[in-house]
Amino acid sequence: MSFSSPSPFSFSLPLMMVAKKHYCCCEWKWIVLCQLFLATVVCSSHNGNPANDLVDIINKNRTSQKLPQLNDNPGLGCMALQYVELCKGNCTSNGVVNCKPPEDDFTEVFGPNCGVELPTFGTVTGHIVGCQPKYLEPSPAFSHVLVKDSKALSIIRNKSHTEVGVGLVGAHKGSFFWCILFSDGKTNSSFILEDNGEGIKQKKGCFSGSTFPCSSGQRIPVFLNNVLALVLLHISLLQHWYPTW
Repeated sequence: MSFSSPSPFSFSLPLMMVAKKHYCCCEWKWIVLCQLFLATVVCSSHNGNPANDLVDIINKNRTSQKLPQLNDNPGLGCMALQYVELCKGNCTSNGVVNCKPPEDDFTEVFGPNCGVELPTFGTVTGHIVGCQPKYLEPSPAFSHVLVKDSKALSIIRNKSHTEVGVGLVGAHKGSFFWCILFSDGKTNSSFILEDNGEGIKQKKGCFSGSTFPCSSGQRIPVFLNNVLALVLLHISLLQHWYPTW
């Protein structure tokens, strides 16, 4: 009488299926985590400083008309931020900034508050300001807040401009303000910030060309809401695919 020994694989098949399911589940976890990490990096890159994005939009608009690009001057950008910081709370119902600081404020208030070296002060050849009850991304802010008519467009495309700076800030429980300043100064010789270009760190808002991260309080919830929405979406899908995840 002969006996056949059980196959070593006969009892391991269910275990293999469980292991495979566990492996797939773990694999999906890593895929989701990687996607969330990538989304966070992309969002933080996009939302880091919208003032820089607006400078890019301005230059693309100019080059589309075969005009030279403007140098992104952080000194001008910081003073643009100072401009709207002073005008917070003066936004009309139709999106007009009802505020006109004296010209002396550029040299006596805005410049010193930014750390602009006085001997490097140039000429501000134009400015555009706008406001909106809520924050808008750079592209709609350019089209619907800052360049709403032919007059503003002509300022953007003025041939005498050589430099540009953008500042934006949100008022507490109020409107959001944008400002663009233009100059005809020479690159790296006008509106120079002290301390090797660092200047004085601003506590609120954003300005173009800054080495500091955007400190606008209203930007953070937008970014966190986007990431939170992605997290909840992925968790919902995982619970549908893998109830035990």
